[in-house]
Amino acid sequence: MPVSQRAANLRAFRTDPEVTIILMSLKSGGEGLNLQTANRVFILEPWWNPAVEMQAVMRAHRIGQKRAVVATRFCTKDTIETRMFELQEKKRLVFEGCMDGNQAALAQLTEEDLQFLFKR
Repeated sequence: MPVSQRAANLRAFRTDPEVTIILMSLKSGGEGLNLQTANRVFILEPWWNPAVEMQAVMRAHRIGQKRAVVATRFCTKDTIETRMFELQEKKRLVFEGCMDGNQAALAQLTEEDLQFLFKR
């Protein structure tokens, strides 16, 4: 989408009460946007890195947001998405354990989990 059209669509979403939904990919929604007018986020395309999804969700959860933000992640059962969510959870536990000092998070990981996450 051309930059001018993108800007027009975002402006309409922020100012036009008739425009209640904006659809975007994680790639376009993850950078350089402040969408405080949005309060519901639906993740339809999971990403291997949970930080990418969180960054996109945080576009709606900015200073100036006046409503509670609700994020919903969709996952198709018995597909690669299921594996992606499992991997995201393991990465989250490693992050919480290493960066936040949460020993309980690290205790949830098995030796096999850690070998999988840190193998070459």
